[in-house]
Amino acid sequence: MNRVRTTGVELPPGGGGRRTHLGLLALAAALAASPACRRTAETAPAAPPEPARAVAERFGASLAEGIAAGAADKRRSRVMIGLVAAADRDPAIKRRMRRFVAQLRRRMTPVLAAGGLATDPESVAFFHSVIVGCAVLQLARDNAEARREARAVLRKASSCIARS
Repeated sequence: MNRVRTTGVELPPGGGGRRTHLGLLALAAALAASPACRRTAETAPAAPPEPARAVAERFGASLAEGIAAGAADKRRSRVMIGLVAAADRDPAIKRRMRRFVAQLRRRMTPVLAAGGLATDPESVAFFHSVIVGCAVLQLARDNAEARREARAVLRKASSCIARS
């Protein structure tokens, strides 16, 4: 088994040659189910007693910073782009990616809720789309300006879906 160092995810051997895209899909699915990802959802703070908008703005800012740091990880962005390219060519991978996106959004929902952010399907999809866009643009531009912009955009997206 291969171990992904930063998350402790165990992957089965294989995924080389023309099956590399399946290895990438396995990696992404394993990361989504990883203890680190689960811990994020399980340890999110309970809904605070202060006004939801204030909490959402503060939580959203720290959430945005954390997500921006993750989106700046070139390896994650490359895996994501590789999976999208593979799914475009293989209907079986596309079906698995659809399930993966749904699973990922279900895991995002309690984290957003804990911060006083909206969790209706459109808000979760919006926030997820912004995260992906920031990751791709950071990878493409790969400079301090892109990273600053991603943090600002993610903070703005958080404020857009703050519950009032």
